[in-house]
Order: sequence, then C-alpha cells, then structure tokens
Amino acid sequence: MLGLDTNVLVRLLIEDDAAQTRRARKLVDTAIAEEETVLVSLPVLLETEWVLRSRYEMPPETILGLFRAALEARELAFEDEAAVEEALFNWQDSQSGFSDCLIVAHNRQLGCRLTA
Repeated sequence: MLGLDTNVLVRLLIEDDAAQTRRARKLVDTAIAEEETVLVSLPVLLETEWVLRSRYEMPPETILGLFRAALEARELAFEDEAAVEEALFNWQDSQSGFSDCLIVAHNRQLGCRLTA
C-alpha cells in the first residue's frame, strides 16, 4: 500500500508544477502497476483542504469539486470514504469548515451519537 502525503495529493489535484506533477503521477502509476492500493488518509485530506484554501486561496466550491473528482478516481482509496462523502455533502451547504464536517461524519461512522 502507498500512502500519499499532502504534497503529492496537492500536485495531483492542481497540477501547478509540471515536474512535481510528473513525479507524483509516476509514483501513483507505479503503485497501481504493482497492484498496490493508493491511500489518502483523513489527516492528509484535512491538510490538503487547508493548503488549497490558505495557500492557493481556493473557494470551498472549487475544493469540493477537486475532492469529488478525487473520490471518483479509481486509482485512489480514501480512509473512511463514507465519512468523506458525508462530510463533502454536508460542507456544501454549511457555515462550518470542512474539518468540522469531517470530524462529525467520521465520529458518526464510528458509532458516536453526538459530536460535542
């Protein structure tokens, strides 16, 4: 299994640096060729949202689109994918941040009746 780091995921999502994007793509393609799972963990997803929002000044709608496209990509697996999908759904109409939406969704998947 290959666990992606935030820097690699950002390169794959926004392709802002051709050389780094090629390296990231090659890393993922090699893992897939070796039949490895390519994992996006929850901390990486949270940090990626923060980087896209703060460093690249992307609005939530743009980040939502990028994350949804990544979820649909067959080569990527997400830790607690059901919680990620729920968090994205809730975030689109929420005044809360993505991290809050993901924490609530992840806790619900773990069986919590409430997040306080």
